[in-house]
Amino acid sequence: MSTGPSKTQALNQVPVEELHGVGPKVAEQLARIGITSVRDLLFHLPLRYQDRSRVVPIADLEPGTEVLVEGEIRDVGIGYGRRRSLKVWLADASEQGGILLRFFHFSGKQAAALKPGTKLRCFGEVRRGPQSLEMVHPEYRHYGRAEPPPLEDSLTPIYPTTEGLQQSSWRLLTDQALALLEQDDAMLEEWLPREVLERFRFPTLAAALRLLHRPPAATSAAALRDRRHPALRRLVFDELVAHQLGLRRLRYRQQRIRAPVLSGDRRLRAKLLAGLPFELTAAQHRVTEEIARDLQRPHPMLRLLQGDVGSGKTVVAALASLQAVESGRQVALMAPTELLSEQHLRNLRGWLEPLGLDPLWLTGRHKGRERAELVARIAGEGAPVMVGTHALFQDDVRFRDLGLVIVDEQHRFGVHQRMKLKEKGARAAQAPHQLIMTATPIPRSLAMTLYADLDLSVIDELPPDRTPVTTVAVSDGRRQEVIERVRDACIQGRQAYWVCTLIDESEALQCRAAEDTAEALAASLPELRVGLVHGRLKATEREPVMAGFAAGELDLLVATTLIEVGVDVPNASLMIIENPERLGLAQLHQLRGRVGRGSVRSHCVLLYHAPLSPQARARLAILRESSDGFEIARKDLKLRGPGEVLGTRQTGGVQFRIADPAGDEHLLPAARQTADLILDRYPGHVRPLIERWLGERVEYGRV
Repeated sequence: MSTGPSKTQALNQVPVEELHGVGPKVAEQLARIGITSVRDLLFHLPLRYQDRSRVVPIADLEPGTEVLVEGEIRDVGIGYGRRRSLKVWLADASEQGGILLRFFHFSGKQAAALKPGTKLRCFGEVRRGPQSLEMVHPEYRHYGRAEPPPLEDSLTPIYPTTEGLQQSSWRLLTDQALALLEQDDAMLEEWLPREVLERFRFPTLAAALRLLHRPPAATSAAALRDRRHPALRRLVFDELVAHQLGLRRLRYRQQRIRAPVLSGDRRLRAKLLAGLPFELTAAQHRVTEEIARDLQRPHPMLRLLQGDVGSGKTVVAALASLQAVESGRQVALMAPTELLSEQHLRNLRGWLEPLGLDPLWLTGRHKGRERAELVARIAGEGAPVMVGTHALFQDDVRFRDLGLVIVDEQHRFGVHQRMKLKEKGARAAQAPHQLIMTATPIPRSLAMTLYADLDLSVIDELPPDRTPVTTVAVSDGRRQEVIERVRDACIQGRQAYWVCTLIDESEALQCRAAEDTAEALAASLPELRVGLVHGRLKATEREPVMAGFAAGELDLLVATTLIEVGVDVPNASLMIIENPERLGLAQLHQLRGRVGRGSVRSHCVLLYHAPLSPQARARLAILRESSDGFEIARKDLKLRGPGEVLGTRQTGGVQFRIADPAGDEHLLPAARQTADLILDRYPGHVRPLIERWLGERVEYGRV
């Protein structure tokens, strides 16, 4: 172990091994969660706090709270219910009732020490028991006839941890880190300009960290819990600014890259519009023109196209594609699943083949000679428009002249994968334009934070022929009633979906559940034609089923959630979703969007398994009450957080350590303004701020 850091050494340069108690094993445990320096340790904030700074009278206790109580044991006994337990009755000086301390695991020695007349101080969660309030296995200390031990002078932090590290270890380590910080605040660099701190009345970074690790006893626990405390707001703001800077720097660097000017002569676009059986909405016209203007500029378009389920994003993408083809360039449309890429292929073929264009399709299913021929066509003259999965961007795929990349449901790919696409179109120091589409509605303020490197277009109206979907939640105890409802709908000439979900992430189990359900429904509904699709079917097996359902040759389609996007059958008017409590709101809204695509009134039945958790009940209530995808997304973000909703926890995209862009939305405008100020007047602060908050993820700010 070292002799310790010098007084002037920055804390990000002080390894955790400098701290007492950190040997190779503890250092390895800390490194597993990204903590290698003393500064990293200081930015590892408590999840919550316990208040051991005051004793709460037993008469004032409320169920669900964690509190410190003290009193005298009045009675002790052994309970013989479903489980044997040691029962200790504790009362305090108020003489207004008492509380039962219950121990399911206890020794004879422990029971003997807890005898009537003994004074205890206990900490634990208050619960409502059969006869009285209880604490189960509380922490406790004897203090006999002596004065009670002194109370804590600060709230007790509870840290997120990893295997092998106890809370006492975290407090010991952070005590040492705070002691180093106490020597000199300058050991922790302050990168927010003083004018920003003064304008928003933020504490210094050092003061904020000291308070959050060891809040004085008088600190409002509610303000900390509700994220209203100025110290926490200061760190949240710091992180939001750092993310803005990373994405802004990425955007500025993109603007220095050249891109092909795709003006086009509007000949193909005019033919497509003339042949459509519907009129574009005003919103579709608006975003089409926004995209067209971007494509005519000599810098890469980076535009996010948002639109609710059924708003008509694909035809907008087709018009953008034709502008590129008119200009002699290739277009690649990438989707996250083979099924969604198939749907795009069908739509584009229907619109483009009358114009003399035959879109090419490349996915992971293409192997051997067939794949080699497709790759050769992409590199040659025979593929102006290509549709596929991530297979389009494998290393051996070379484009002749890629001018536009369209990525659907981009949040499933992640920032790094999206930025890698530009390399595929690199030609004469040029990069292709990029159009990013999503049917996962994101509130504008959040989109401007998570995608600050992109311009934003929103299709905020649905085509006039779309009918609202009535949504009901029904317990699976009424499953037979739901089956009869499917029978009635199909006998009347309509079609239905039955979606199976499993909480187990095993694809094999998901597919087996769908197979069992399809078999059971076929037996219950012998007069109906039942089809089945799931992720383990080969495309050659799945395509005829999907085509048969689209053609009306099947009445009921049983599927896993793979039909969440990319399925468009106007005659389908009934959607059954089994176990909807296992899915998030955004995914449920997407599934519901598979119906209501025709002129007939449509219905969605959420077939849940009781009992529902409070959060699941809240999710289903929101879905019943609203069909507005943006409103649903806002509520989903508050329930689950942006990482889960947008898929970034799985894709390696933008993640936040402290900030919650949905809950901290009020800070976003000021964070964007501050990022602009720093870029303009304090450029030397940009990299340190990004590095502090993004660490290894700083790479996305360098692309």
